[in-house]
Amino acid sequence: MLSKSGRDKGRYFIVCNIVDGEYILIADGDIRKLAHPKKKKLKHLTVTFDKLENIGKKLQDGLKVFDGEVKSALRVYNEKQN
Repeated sequence: MLSKSGRDKGRYFIVCNIVDGEYILIADGDIRKLAHPKKKKLKHLTVTFDKLENIGKKLQDGLKVFDGEVKSALRVYNEKQN
């Protein structure tokens, strides 16, 4: 997901959880850690439909995902923006 408004405009995030039809919880492993994700409205995000296979596999297997893994997986996307 790409943030299109707010202080985090232009940054990429992963979806941690869906709160309801209007809000989701997002994290980037750097500013927003997985332990304290940010609640953000869907209308303030652009869906990219990219999948981070290694993180998705760990979540499916019930393994712990670390902030460093998320940060390094999103680094490619965030560097492209800057």
